Amino acid sequence: MNLARTTLCTSSWLVVAGLVLASCGSAEQSAGSQPTRSAVAGADKLTACPSTPSKPPVSNSLPDVSLPCLGNGPDIRLADLRGPLVINVWAQWCGPCREEAPYLASLQQRAAGKVQIIGIDYDDPRPELAVKFADEHGLDYPHVVDQDKATKQALKIGGPPLTAFVDKDGAVVWVRRGVLTSQQQLDQLVQEKLGVTL
Repeated sequence: MNLARTTLCTSSWLVVAGLVLASCGSAEQSAGSQPTRSAVAGADKLTACPSTPSKPPVSNSLPDVSLPCLGNGPDIRLADLRGPLVINVWAQWCGPCREEAPYLASLQQRAAGKVQIIGIDYDDPRPELAVKFADEHGLDYPHVVDQDKATKQALKIGGPPLTAFVDKDGAVVWVRRGVLTSQQQLDQLVQEKLGVTL
């Protein structure tokens, strides 16, 4: 009976010690697995996210979620954004996103002061590669991070790329699902959907 009691006590202590050690290890692992935005190499090279004053809701607006800036700057509440605005949902692992990146970079250069562009880095587990992607492709406009797919349901995102057009009142007037195939196509959509001639 003494042997059974000793074995039971020893087993109980081993279980408790194992739980304590496991909880210490998981805290370290979770703290180190997701780098903070400020710790992502090169994030300071990206265009900072602007402050967006709170706005009253409008029908058919962008989703009412706040997303962190990929570079420097405050979180952005998407429902506060007003246009004319192009929202591009992308990811560094997305081949078609690489194809359309030059069109978006060109639009940003030619439409400065007329049309804003904001990128949403979507479902992307590697923020350091997203920063590198935006920098290498000349995507010189603010980007936010939607790692948890908070915009999926509202924008009906099957996967990137997706481009949404937002009018001056903040309403989403049109959504293009899939890759933009040419500069002419993007320019025409900006003119037709936002009323901006480039």
